[in-house]
Amino acid sequence: MAVNESMTIAPSVGQSVLRREGRDKLTGEARYVDDWTFPGLWFGRTVRSSICHGEIEAIEFDPAFDWSRVTVADYRDIPGRNVVALIEEDQPLLAEKRVHHREEPILLLAAPDREWLEAAARQIRIRYREWPAVLTIEDALAGGEARRGIDNLLKEYHIERGDVDEGLRQSAHVLEGEYRVGHQEQLYIENNGVIAFPPSKDGSTRVMGSMQCPYYVHRALKTILDLDDEKIIVQQTVTGGGFGGKEEYPNMICGHAAILARKTGHPVKIIYDRGEDLAATPKRHPAVIRIRSGVASDGRLEAMDVDIVMDGGAYATLSAVVLSRAAIHAIGPYRCPNVRIRARALATNTPPNGAFRGFGVPQACFAEELHLDRIAAAIGLDPVTIRRKNLVREGDVTATGQTLRWSVGAEDVLEEAVRRSKFEELHRQYQRRTGGSKRRGIGLSLFMHGIGFTGSGEEKLKSISGVELLPDGRVKVLTAATEIGQGTRTIFCQIAADTIGIPYDSAVIEEPDTSRVPDSGPTVASRTCMITGSVVAEAARELREKLVAFAGADLGIPGAVIKGGMLYDPAGDQRLSFSELASQFLDAHRELRTFSRYQRPPGVHWNDETYSGDAYAVFSYAADVIEVEVDLDTFETTVLKVTTAQDIGTPIHPKLAEGQIEGGTLQAIGYGLLEEVVMHGGRMVNDRLTNYIIPTSLDAPEIETVLVGKPYPYGPFGAKGVGELPIDGAAPALASAIYNATGALVTELPITPERLEQACRLMHRSNRK
Repeated sequence: MAVNESMTIAPSVGQSVLRREGRDKLTGEARYVDDWTFPGLWFGRTVRSSICHGEIEAIEFDPAFDWSRVTVADYRDIPGRNVVALIEEDQPLLAEKRVHHREEPILLLAAPDREWLEAAARQIRIRYREWPAVLTIEDALAGGEARRGIDNLLKEYHIERGDVDEGLRQSAHVLEGEYRVGHQEQLYIENNGVIAFPPSKDGSTRVMGSMQCPYYVHRALKTILDLDDEKIIVQQTVTGGGFGGKEEYPNMICGHAAILARKTGHPVKIIYDRGEDLAATPKRHPAVIRIRSGVASDGRLEAMDVDIVMDGGAYATLSAVVLSRAAIHAIGPYRCPNVRIRARALATNTPPNGAFRGFGVPQACFAEELHLDRIAAAIGLDPVTIRRKNLVREGDVTATGQTLRWSVGAEDVLEEAVRRSKFEELHRQYQRRTGGSKRRGIGLSLFMHGIGFTGSGEEKLKSISGVELLPDGRVKVLTAATEIGQGTRTIFCQIAADTIGIPYDSAVIEEPDTSRVPDSGPTVASRTCMITGSVVAEAARELREKLVAFAGADLGIPGAVIKGGMLYDPAGDQRLSFSELASQFLDAHRELRTFSRYQRPPGVHWNDETYSGDAYAVFSYAADVIEVEVDLDTFETTVLKVTTAQDIGTPIHPKLAEGQIEGGTLQAIGYGLLEEVVMHGGRMVNDRLTNYIIPTSLDAPEIETVLVGKPYPYGPFGAKGVGELPIDGAAPALASAIYNATGALVTELPITPERLEQACRLMHRSNRK
């Protein structure tokens, strides 16, 4: 029978198929970590430092309290090394003598009921000898010691291209600016939580919890417990959001639960409440960014001198890689022949900062985009023209010396966002408007985001994924990449199914469990779809080829093709269903599992020593246009509309991609307008949802999302990454729109009414002079 194309099952890639975990979440059947219970379960709690910097002198337990029902653990109960294994091993799992920030873990408690556990925690008194604390970037630069005898410098990078000093001398205009950004909390819906089990008969330890990176936890537990690989089992439970906040921090909470499970002999559950989660866990890095730029008379960038200083908090965690990405993105998607970038992360006596969606790019993007608007205003150009003159195109070279070879969508997204929003017309209209207590404005940002780990990171990870043929004719994807709400389970099934030639419903995915899936690398850095997805596709391709070879050698059907869940011979006649083919293969060979490892694309090279070359195989690009209304009586800003055009390559699942973009954009609006972590004495004092303000559905503006597809040849079906790009650009577009509405440029985030009022007063004073 010849193939009837109208009868074959349509490919799922590019279609918004039903998401795999959607029904369970919608009906409440999904089980988050706190939904799980086990016989003999105990509850755990952390006792934390109440000072920023000092030495523990004594720990006192109230003798009147009945401690027989409570287990107490400290650093002496750690069988391995007392470190949280990550890039640098400077952070203890439990403080021994010194504490370096408020909320630093000192003791662990466990009890069979939560009420008694809380009562026990109130009966502990810790006495300290306090030392001077370093609480800000300025304190750290002034020479205060955040960690006695250790330099405050956590990491430093230098990137240089051309001759910046000569470029500045030759420039028609030289402009300087300073830009400041504060913390931002990830604020996932589900707080951090984990359950650890006591060692089994063979000495194995198992933990299950809310996390992004099971193999990060696996490595951390190996170090803490001094166990071999096969003795550690880490399982991700259904996870209610992460945004980077569950990248490295689960190493800490899983270690705590494991220590308590070993000591009590019971399963132990630790679930943070919102206050503890806000106060103790990592946030987006605050930063001070200074830019000095040289510009030709026609608006072309001639030189950029950028200095970035980030507050890393008390320990290194992921500051080095956050700083690296900020430095590489410091001049944005623009050509500039002379670039000098100095980037530093400094230690302070505040809780460590770490991973957050965007990973250093939102900080850098806010500074460089706002600076570009200042340049445009100073030399008489509009925001679109100056970007058109300087944006990167295929063949251009970045600050690290990378030639942009593939899928360069900066111009496409800019023109699409400008056209759809009527930016140029509205910008002129709003700029001329005077009078009235409410003013409208429109702002623009153009930005890019490198996909995957920086430089040689992906090669060092050597990520592996696999595909397994099941007896019922389905295939199972084997990967440690986690579902955290972004659609991983869905898109991997789409990629595997379409690569093999079977219906979407014939692909399933294994649970992320380190005893059942290989190390596919972490679910971070916008790498899941493009990097891990390409490895899944390669494993699926190998499985398909093995089945086709079997059909030729064992079934007498050489040159067969699998399509639409059927096996066809070269003449186009249907010979077997895929399930029949699978059954016959497994009868003959018992199993079929194929694995693939990440391979870098051809021509991609990076030098770790000089920090130069291809920082990322490819970038995604986007442009945001935001329209606002500013009340000049209250200085409140209302976001009216966002138009965003995003080049993410081929969207595997358009609706999921649009959801990522809308969610990331709203998160960025919070960063730009509302979200302010108030630190006092090294402690977050607004650690409740009553006073840490985020956008709600009532604050969400109309968001028009345009997917501008420029396929990337080495991504699965042409896909790039989308997870982080949407959060990078809204904050500078907001500042630009407020500038267009009021004439006041606010250079510090968030743009609260108080900061806007101050900027307007400074502007009026300056105008009177």
